[in-house]
Amino acid sequence: MRLHYESRKAVEVNIVPLIDVMFALLTFFVMSTLFLTRSEGLPVNLPSSGTASRQKEPEKITVTINSLGQVSLNRQPINVDALESQVRSLVGANPESLVIINADKKVEHGQVVAVMDQVRRVKGAKLAIATQKP
Repeated sequence: MRLHYESRKAVEVNIVPLIDVMFALLTFFVMSTLFLTRSEGLPVNLPSSGTASRQKEPEKITVTINSLGQVSLNRQPINVDALESQVRSLVGANPESLVIINADKKVEHGQVVAVMDQVRRVKGAKLAIATQKP
């Protein structure tokens, strides 16, 4: 009895399709990173200045009203009546302070207005209300 074995052929690995896939992935990632940069203006060549200085970022003060109606100033619980004096001490002499109000959507309108009224009494504080894009 004779057994026939198939002759063994040399195994070849064709890497050309692998290279094509790798280049396609590389192209995809390069193109997608180009779209990640955000341009908030038109491209211009800015003039140079020897006396230019970097502008100071405005100090951000956060007033939060949670869904239970509890008020916090920079994550520290506070009474609404004491809010004006605390904000005034945080603003100090910095006229560029920005007070951001983060109010839960379940909070009553009257309570948000009361907080805004306290903040508006502080001279030099700019008021902003935080929202979320849909």
